[in-house]
Amino acid sequence: MSTLHHEDMIFVAGHRGLVGSAIVRKLREKGYDNLLLKTRSELDLTDQAAVRAFFKSERPDHVVLAAAKVGGILANSTYPADFIYQNLAIEVNIIHEAWLAGVKKLLFLGSSCIYPKLAPQPLKEEYLLTSSLEPTNEAYAIAKIAGLKMCECYNRQYGARFISVMPTNLYGPGDNFDLNSSHVLPAMIRKFHEAKTRGDGSVTLWGTGTPRREFLHVDDLADACVFLLERYEEAGFLNIGVGEDVTIRELAELVRRIVGFGGDILWDSAKPDGTPRKLLDVSKLKALGWEPTISLEEGIEDTWRWYLRNEAEPALHPGVIGTI
Repeated sequence: MSTLHHEDMIFVAGHRGLVGSAIVRKLREKGYDNLLLKTRSELDLTDQAAVRAFFKSERPDHVVLAAAKVGGILANSTYPADFIYQNLAIEVNIIHEAWLAGVKKLLFLGSSCIYPKLAPQPLKEEYLLTSSLEPTNEAYAIAKIAGLKMCECYNRQYGARFISVMPTNLYGPGDNFDLNSSHVLPAMIRKFHEAKTRGDGSVTLWGTGTPRREFLHVDDLADACVFLLERYEEAGFLNIGVGEDVTIRELAELVRRIVGFGGDILWDSAKPDGTPRKLLDVSKLKALGWEPTISLEEGIEDTWRWYLRNEAEPALHPGVIGTI
């Protein structure tokens, strides 16, 4: 039986981002049109007083917490204070005020990077906090772990219904293609496109190409999130992924073929690889009856077409790509 009703007011925090915009599309597709959406200029989620006033005034029935400061290795390594402060502030303000306002259900979106760097693969939910994190994104991971634990604590102490999900690496329409802050897949799309446009003979990527990563199309994530908002009531958090991974080298070859770049791929092994492998165990979600439907090749082609329509410009700077 669904715990979500079409007349309910749903606040989607971060509705302009990759994840938030996909969740909005999916909610509307399923007939949930009573959506509460605020831009950053309308509501600063790091401002406690503003968030408190918003919840007192609007009193949404449900909350999707998709707002976050995100980025790749370069961004995480350069701005760790920004990553830990902004994410903690957003989580603390929204989760606490949602409880005070009597929100029926909150869905918090974490990230698979919260798991220990060298945890056994595939990553089961119970591996959380069993050993050290990956140093290059430790600040972001700690903030996300805090948000997850905050939801659990409010459930335990106050009987709240706040659920948390841990998506694997995401990509899709609306992604960030800025080479200084993007994740590996959109960065590759832009790099190969720009190299093709300039007629370059090669593209240089960070690391060795040996790390393995799992990639989930954001529309599949959105479908899983709405599925869980409608059905999931348990206390524990859930992984959301596809249960399969590829090497960064394999990913690069696939993106190169789809974009149509005919040059070489060079690997800068002096740059960091990040976590060796990051594959989620999705058996709990699968047991609930949900599985993804978009293949990696289909998803990259979809993202590539979106990039061409919305982001592609003549190439000016070669740059490099990190992995996270």
